[in-house]
Amino acid sequence: MDAFFKGIVLGFSIAAPVGPIGLLVLRRSLAGGMRAGFICGLGAAAADLCYGALAVFGVTLLASWQRPAALIGGLMLCWLAWQTLRSEPGAQAAQGSGFWSTFLLTVSNPMTILAFAAMVAGLGAAAPGWFIGGVFAGSMLWWAILSTAASLLRQRVTPVAFLWINRVAACVLFGFGVRALSGPLLGA
Repeated sequence: MDAFFKGIVLGFSIAAPVGPIGLLVLRRSLAGGMRAGFICGLGAAAADLCYGALAVFGVTLLASWQRPAALIGGLMLCWLAWQTLRSEPGAQAAQGSGFWSTFLLTVSNPMTILAFAAMVAGLGAAAPGWFIGGVFAGSMLWWAILSTAASLLRQRVTPVAFLWINRVAACVLFGFGVRALSGPLLGA
């Protein structure tokens, strides 16, 4: 059972830092409510589950995915930034940012790959099944908290405020996309 709690800590701590996925879940929750945000977060948690399994069973495989994943993820983030900038205030947040696109974005994030490899190496996983289940539970805990909190604020967000949320989110998503692309394109 110790492995399960280690997995919860790992899943929560990797999901919690606010990055492009957190921003998408937040926007989705504000625009579509808790259920929409939670489904978006479920895609990220499923990707975390996959990475948890890969980290436990083959850390070297994770490293080989880093460069192509960064390229794909960077392009997807830039595209989502463009879609976010063009979206109408109060319209469905980041069209296509439901389960599958969030899953693909999370899987293609090179920082997630490195974080899982480092944390699994540091924590170890004596009971792999319990550990991987804990990773999923911890990640889902974070996405449930974020989507619920954002949906509670939903009625207070005016169309003008949502327009500015869209603009800031687009800039942040684009920045994350450029950062992700800079490694593969510059040969880093």
